[in-house]
Amino acid sequence: MPQQKHLLAVIELGGYPDFTSLYTAQGFTVHQVNSVRKAIRLMKQVTPEVIVAEFNFQSDFRDRTSSLESLMSGVQRSQHCKVIVFYEKEFMHQLERLTAQFPELVCLPFPIETEQLITALQDN
Repeated sequence: MPQQKHLLAVIELGGYPDFTSLYTAQGFTVHQVNSVRKAIRLMKQVTPEVIVAEFNFQSDFRDRTSSLESLMSGVQRSQHCKVIVFYEKEFMHQLERLTAQFPELVCLPFPIETEQLITALQDN
């Protein structure tokens, strides 16, 4: 029996298609949360192979660009976890600060191209 693959979807703002059926079709058991804090808590119970999250630039953070830095600190404990980040093109400059720190991130701009997402999931 094949080992179960887990995908953690962190949907804080949404406003884009629900990709749950796509994730399931790629063989993932999907866990969905609405905050990075809940994602970090869930990662103590489930080790996802893939995390899909939104880049939400937060200008009020003094030393960070978003809550994704907190999520990435938890991911670094797991060597085999891919992180896919959805982002608005207007925030690419801020996202570059994050990708400089975490070059392994797979970044997909809105609107999300289904084929690009499938490719990113299959490269796992």
